[in-house]
Amino acid sequence: MMNLPPSITFSGIACSMLVFCRTTISFSQPIDPAVAKLGMQVYMTTCHNCHKPEASFKAPGSFILSTMPPRAILAALETGKMRVQAKDLTDEQRKAVAQYLANKPLTETVIPKEAYTAFSLPNAKKAAVLHSGWGGDLEGTGFRTAKQAGISAVTVGSLKLKWAFAFPDVNQVRSKPALVGNWLIVGSQLGDVYCLNKQSGKIGWKFTAKAAIRGAISIVQQASGPQAFFADNATNVYSLDVTTGKLLWEKRVGQHAQSANTGSVVVYDNIVYVPLTSLEVVSVLLPNYPCCSSSGEVVALNVRSGDEIWRHRVIAEEAAETGKRKNGAPAYGPAGGIVWCSPTVDTKRGLLYIGTGENYTYPVTNTSDAIQALNLKTGKLIWNFQATQNDAWNMGCPGGPNCPDKPGNDFDFGMAPILVKQPNGKDMLVVGQKSAEVYGLSPDDGKLLWKTSVGLGSALGGIHWGMATDGQYAYVANADNKYALFGKTDAQHQPAPGLYALEVTTGKVVWKAASPPCGDKKGCIEANSAAPMVIPGVVFAGGLDGYIRAYSTTDGKILWDYDTAREFDTVNGVKGKGGSLDGPSPVVADGMLFVNSGYGLFGELPGNVLLAFEL
Repeated sequence: MMNLPPSITFSGIACSMLVFCRTTISFSQPIDPAVAKLGMQVYMTTCHNCHKPEASFKAPGSFILSTMPPRAILAALETGKMRVQAKDLTDEQRKAVAQYLANKPLTETVIPKEAYTAFSLPNAKKAAVLHSGWGGDLEGTGFRTAKQAGISAVTVGSLKLKWAFAFPDVNQVRSKPALVGNWLIVGSQLGDVYCLNKQSGKIGWKFTAKAAIRGAISIVQQASGPQAFFADNATNVYSLDVTTGKLLWEKRVGQHAQSANTGSVVVYDNIVYVPLTSLEVVSVLLPNYPCCSSSGEVVALNVRSGDEIWRHRVIAEEAAETGKRKNGAPAYGPAGGIVWCSPTVDTKRGLLYIGTGENYTYPVTNTSDAIQALNLKTGKLIWNFQATQNDAWNMGCPGGPNCPDKPGNDFDFGMAPILVKQPNGKDMLVVGQKSAEVYGLSPDDGKLLWKTSVGLGSALGGIHWGMATDGQYAYVANADNKYALFGKTDAQHQPAPGLYALEVTTGKVVWKAASPPCGDKKGCIEANSAAPMVIPGVVFAGGLDGYIRAYSTTDGKILWDYDTAREFDTVNGVKGKGGSLDGPSPVVADGMLFVNSGYGLFGELPGNVLLAFEL
């Protein structure tokens, strides 16, 4: 969750005259000179040390930041990853920095009234929920039946773009849509939640949350009608009435000042399960930050009221002072064990499965880089499988005063565990790690059944966002690439990014489809990081090169593809452009395919569109 490709670092160096240019060529600035001057002063004193080009292995360089919309930069300073770094700045200073970096005035794009349509959901109490949550089901499989999908291996080649919707003033799209009736509900980087007509892409209603929506939207049919559940990056959890778009309840669940949310909420049996990560992994870039004291968590809420039912800490004990850091300041721990992913529900065993991340500091714990099983009703830990020991790492590494003395590799479990029924009828958990290893585990006790490596792995390589399964194979996206491996390659160890099919029962690799070469496509990265999804005969997987591809489940042959990294005419009249496909899988329902395009992080191609395809 950190570095930028060397090519981007080089372009940052090549454009490191950004500060100079903005201070000397004032006639090119569309922003007020006084604002630009203030923004430059605050940036140079507060931000530049971490964001200068030569430090961009830790944080995006100034050139990368200049490609972001000012509203997105401001959101990061107010409620996002940079909120700790910016906590002592005034509103005026934050706004000045955002405008200075983007070299654009801080304005909000107005969506024309023609982009709206009347909302109607006939017989709402019986409206079909066509897709909900991260994996489309409680087990997190990413599988849709032939009837649910309305697309097959025979027909997939005739998919055509139907409409494109552009999210205003953003540079990444990572919230996974949910579908109920004829409506699609999706969140945005700025916290806006849109209800779109799935046939036209026009807006039925809009709700604004307090921070970025990074996970999937979950829809549950209640006695009164469908309700939408989701969390924002500031750990506020929301329940909305789908028929009106009105707020039913809101609850902030993070207790630590650095608590955040990336994983999707899961709703089952009148309980909302919320995964929590921590922004301390970024805050350590501040040399004087008191590192570190947070823990990954899962919080269970009452579905009707939002009241807390139970809370599980991945690191049970509270952090305490453990010694001195390299700069002489106190060191704290244990910390980390964050939960990036969506939980997975096992209704048969009454268990909730989660994946955890690395420790931020020493002492290390046995709950980092692990799969855990919790009791659904009480949150009690039932079993813990740790895949990697002694993985203490944070973004202060290497060399920073907050970096552990012996840093690990940052081998998170960033994906939601998958509960799969094998061809023999037995259940198995299948999970992938950033180490590029895939594990088959017993859901009863976490016992290791098999382990398969599909690559070299790294902080930005291996398995990031997930896999999918049809019960026979597990389809694995491997993000290894020449940038993500940070010099670990040699003649015998070369990255092999792409899509892999593993036999669920044994873990044997059945076929692999390499990520196609980029050629001369500017800014292109050859890798598969986004989670795939599968229907009978077809696996859909997005690439960091901007392509959405349909692969044959039989042999990995590409049946259809579409390059999303281009400009689009949009149904809402906002300028739209596609980019890298990362994060959640696409969504398939009723003969339509919905794809997010644009991921302006880690040197990937920025974008701001949701694309709808139909046969």
